[in-house]
Amino acid sequence: MFLACNRTLMSQKTGLRYPPWPLQPTQLDLLKQDTFNDELVVVKLDGRLSLETVNNYLQVMRLETTPELVLDMSGVKFLDSAGVGALVQLFVHCRNKSQKFSLAALSPQGKAAMEISGLLKHLPVYDSVTEALSHNP
Repeated sequence: MFLACNRTLMSQKTGLRYPPWPLQPTQLDLLKQDTFNDELVVVKLDGRLSLETVNNYLQVMRLETTPELVLDMSGVKFLDSAGVGALVQLFVHCRNKSQKFSLAALSPQGKAAMEISGLLKHLPVYDSVTEALSHNP
């Protein structure tokens, strides 16, 4: 059995059948885009909102004190269940501080993850940052 498995992973000519690519570190950049009269801030997320990045994301975003917060999700390349949970945690944190919170420009994969979890009905989600800003006078 071991030999059969070994044959699928190894070849006699090249050694490994699949090249040993190093794993790229998972990262999420948080870029403060706009601040409107210290009342509203737009933060663009760029990268992966996943298990590897949620702790830093939550630590940084919980420090945001403006009355209204819009997350521009257009740069999120991957959103997993831990990322969805982190969005909910931030939403609850903001609600407890009477801070408005909304998501804008979810990718199709991100929208699917939110839809599967049933959260599209409960969180304010907009198709674009412009639309989110128009709903936050």
